[in-house]
Amino acid sequence: MEFTTIDYTIFVLLLVLSTAIGLFYALSGNRQRTVQEFLLANRDMGCLPVALSLLATFQSAVAILGVPAEIYRFGTEYWFLGCSYFLGLLIPAHVFIPVFYRLRITSTYEYLELRFNKTVRVLGTVTFIFQMVIYMGVVLYAPALALNAVTGFDLWSAVLTMGLVCTLYTTLGGLKAVIWTDVFQTLVMVAGQLAVIVVGAQRVGGMARVWHVAEQEGKISGIDLDPNPLERHTFWTLAMGGVFMMLSLYGVNQAQVQRYLSARSEREAKLSCYAVFPCQQIVLCLSCLTGLVMFVYDREHSLTPRPASSDQLVLFFVMDVLRDLPGLPGLFVACLFSGCLSTISSAFNSLATVTMEDLVRPHLPGLSESRATLLSKLLALGYGLLCLGMAYVSSMLGPVLQAAISIFGMVGGPLLGLFCLGMFFPCANPTGAALGLVAGLAMAFWVGIGSLLKNMGRAGGASPMPNSTALPTVGNLTTILATTLLPPTPTPSPTGLQRFYSLSYMWYSAHNSTTVIVVGVLVSLLTGPTPPEALDPRTISPVVPRLLCCLSPRIRQRLCCGGGDPAQTPGHADAKEKSNGIPNGLGPPGPGQREEEEEEEGQGYIRSATAPSYAVQETSF
Repeated sequence: MEFTTIDYTIFVLLLVLSTAIGLFYALSGNRQRTVQEFLLANRDMGCLPVALSLLATFQSAVAILGVPAEIYRFGTEYWFLGCSYFLGLLIPAHVFIPVFYRLRITSTYEYLELRFNKTVRVLGTVTFIFQMVIYMGVVLYAPALALNAVTGFDLWSAVLTMGLVCTLYTTLGGLKAVIWTDVFQTLVMVAGQLAVIVVGAQRVGGMARVWHVAEQEGKISGIDLDPNPLERHTFWTLAMGGVFMMLSLYGVNQAQVQRYLSARSEREAKLSCYAVFPCQQIVLCLSCLTGLVMFVYDREHSLTPRPASSDQLVLFFVMDVLRDLPGLPGLFVACLFSGCLSTISSAFNSLATVTMEDLVRPHLPGLSESRATLLSKLLALGYGLLCLGMAYVSSMLGPVLQAAISIFGMVGGPLLGLFCLGMFFPCANPTGAALGLVAGLAMAFWVGIGSLLKNMGRAGGASPMPNSTALPTVGNLTTILATTLLPPTPTPSPTGLQRFYSLSYMWYSAHNSTTVIVVGVLVSLLTGPTPPEALDPRTISPVVPRLLCCLSPRIRQRLCCGGGDPAQTPGHADAKEKSNGIPNGLGPPGPGQREEEEEEEGQGYIRSATAPSYAVQETSF
C-alpha cells in the first residue's frame, strides 16, 4: 500500500511540531544558558509532564510493534507484566528518588563516587555509555527497516529524518524540550494505537466478539503459577522478574533519574512516579488489545501478503485494516516514529549529561558555566550524529546485529545491582563494588550470549508463522529488542548448561543484579568493610534500618561495618564536605529552598543524642 498525500502531511506535522517545541525552549526563558537549565530543565518541572516523559522514554517503536506481535503469537499471558508495575514504580519512589534527589546530583553516577570512589563512578559511566550508544542506533534502525519492508517507505530517508530532527530539538531546547516533546509524542502514540483498535474491532464485529473469538482460540491465558524460572512466561516470571526489569529502567537508569531530578521538589518527583503507574497500565492494555484485534482480524480476513517475520505483523495489519481511511495510516506511522523520537532524544540528553558530569568536568574543574553549557550542547549534537552512524553500522551487522540488540538488556541488571549494593549494604567497599560489577557483567554476557546462540540455532529449524508462506525473512529485530529472544516453538527439557541458557529473559535483571550484590558483599567482607567514618549516611537508603531490623544483631553488625550510625562519626562531616565539593554544575540550594526541602521531606537519617543507631522516620505512601 502506498502512502497518500494526507498520510505524508500528518507525518511531516509530527516532525515540524517536535522541532518547533525545541526551538521554542531554545528561544524562551534563559535560552538554555546554564548547565542546570540545559541538562535538568532548571529543576522546575511539574509531575505530569515528567510522568508522561518517563512513560515515553522506553515506550519505543520497538514496544509498539513487539507487544502486539507477542500477544498474537502466544496469547495474553504477557499482560500479567502489569502486575510488576506496582512495586516496579513504588520502590523507586521511596528508595531511589529520596537518595538521588537529596544529594543534589546531576548524573546518577556521581552517587557512585560519593558512596565508593572515582574508579567505580567511571566504570558505571562507561558501562552506561556502551549500553546506550548501541541501543540508540538499533532503536532508530529497526523500526525503519520494518516500515520499509511493509510500506516501501524509504529506509534511509526515515532514518536520517528521525535522527536529524531529534538531534536538532535535543541540542537546541535541552531537557525541557525533550520532556515536552515526549508529552506531545505520547499523545500521538495513544491516538495512533486507539485508531487501529477501534477500526480493527469494528471490522470484525466489536470488542466483545474479539474477546469471545480469542477466548475460543485459546489466546486468553489463565494464571500460570509454575515457579520454574526456565519457563519463558509465567505469573511469577512476569510479576516478580518484571519488578527487577522495571527497577533497572525506572530506578537507576540515567534517562529516567534525570527526569526525577528535573522536578521542582522531591514530592513532585515521587508523584510523577505514581502517575506513571496508571499510564503504563493504559499503554499495556492498548498494546495487548491491538494484538487480540490483529489475531481475530487475521483469522477472518487473512493478511496478504503474509508477514515475513513477527516484527512486521502490526504494520501489515495496520496497512490492511486502514487502507480505505486516508490519514489513519499516516497517524500510525507518526505514532511509530513518536516512539522512536522519544526514546533516542532521551538517549542523547542522558549521554550528554553523564559525559559532561562524569568524564569532562572532573578533569576541567575551572570550566566556566557558559563554556560548560556550550560543551553540553556539542555533546548532545555529537551523540545525535553518532546515533546516525550506529544506525548505519546496524544495517551492516547482519546476524551479529542480534547480539548487539541483546546487549541493552544484559547491562541493565548489573548497574541495578551496583546501586543496590551501595544503598543497601553499608559494609560494601570500592573493591567489592568494582569486582561485583565486573562479575555481574561477565555473568550477564555469558548467559545472554549463550541463550542468544542457543535460540539462533533453534530458530534455524523453526516452523513458519501460522498461515504463513515461505518468504525470505527479515531479522526479527523488534521482538528481539523487546524481549531479548523469543523461543519460537516448544522444545524438550534442557539439560546441563542448556538449562542455564534457558533462563527466562524476565529473570535476567534479577539474576545479574544478585550476582553483583553477592560478589560485592563477599569481596567487601574479605577485604575489609567500609569503616563507619568513611561512609556518608546520605548515600544509604532511608529504608535500610527497617530491613536490617529483621536480621540478627551479629549479622546486622557485620553489614553495618561493625555497627554504629555513620552520621555519629567525626568522618561524616568530612565526607559531606567532600561530596559537596564534587563538581556537578549545581551550587548548593539557597536558604529558602533548603528550609522548604527540610520541611517537605523530613525523612531519612536523623541523629540521636543518646545512642549511635540508625533511625528512620515514617515515609508517607
